[in-house]
Amino acid sequence: MIIGVLGARDEDKRVALTPKNVAQLIKLNVSRVLVESGAGKRAFFKDSKFQEQGAEIVDRERVLMESDVITTVAIPDDEDIRKMKPGTVLLGVYYPLTEKELVSKFVQAGISSFSLDLIPRTTRAQAVDVLSSMATVGGYKAVMLAQIHLPKFFPMFMTAAGTVVPAKVLVLGAGVAGLQAIATAKRMGAQVSAFDVRAAAREEVLSLGAKFIEVEGATDDKGAGGYAVEQNEEFKKKQAAAIRDVAVNADVIITSAQILGKKAPLLIDEAIVKEMKEGSVIVDIAAVSGGNCELTEPDQIVSHHGVTIIGYCNLASTMAMDASMLYGNNLFNFLKLIIKNGDLNINMADEVVAGTLITHEKKVVHERIKGLVSTPV
Repeated sequence: MIIGVLGARDEDKRVALTPKNVAQLIKLNVSRVLVESGAGKRAFFKDSKFQEQGAEIVDRERVLMESDVITTVAIPDDEDIRKMKPGTVLLGVYYPLTEKELVSKFVQAGISSFSLDLIPRTTRAQAVDVLSSMATVGGYKAVMLAQIHLPKFFPMFMTAAGTVVPAKVLVLGAGVAGLQAIATAKRMGAQVSAFDVRAAAREEVLSLGAKFIEVEGATDDKGAGGYAVEQNEEFKKKQAAAIRDVAVNADVIITSAQILGKKAPLLIDEAIVKEMKEGSVIVDIAAVSGGNCELTEPDQIVSHHGVTIIGYCNLASTMAMDASMLYGNNLFNFLKLIIKNGDLNINMADEVVAGTLITHEKKVVHERIKGLVSTPV
């Protein structure tokens, strides 16, 4: 079996597998690993490092045409899909709940596609949970960006010239990204408050030393796999009032609230931004799905009413070396589930495999995606 590593054509600096992962694949009796020339360059993994571990460095066309399994960090374009042979297995993050046209193209091309953003939130699946890995990077980097743009210190200082009070940080959304942001801001000496609609998040927030903002009446769907769910209008009003009271006094707001397959909920409207202190900073990690702040502009840093709003959609790419290491380890752990003695073995009895397989044998096979995508008969 031949494994391919495809480079990103867009601005993403990550690479899907690292040289270490290549060596691990060779030990699984994979016959060849083809790496697109320069695929790891922007993550500081030279072609020579891949070659030292047994990979072959080839052009993009050969990766596409010869590989049995292709790993990616970016969504392949139409030209890429046309060059893949029928039966090719594609492994990456493809957002099938929203990228419905892409799913149809996979079906038409006869591609078996695994999208790791659909990984079930179970203990066993943690080793392949790409979203959690990238959220960890994003939560950390969000705080670093806030520190750079905030015109004051994060920690308290006692000096001969006077006392510098600690920065007040508000984190909205206490998933993996939010919790990492809380932990990072606390380590830097800030006073941190956090909010999440999920009841389970309260204990985690408190364990990190942050204050949890209580809002009663949230819908907490235990069947949502750990994700937040849509809330009713009455709760949204109470939520808005509670958030506003803390937000207007915050120096930094980190927003990371997202709902799987839907637009991110609006938590910070322009009215709140107007009331915030000049010089304050908002880092909107949810910019990729529409943003939690009304004034967020995707992949831009903007200023409104004296507040800096950062809307980078791919914070993981800004830390490409470690992000690639984590992403590559997740993909390798998944490949171990579908490679047996060097051959492909798609075991539909495995909940992690079945839970991420979108298309197979020219059909949409994922139950949640079937009703969303129209495919040719």
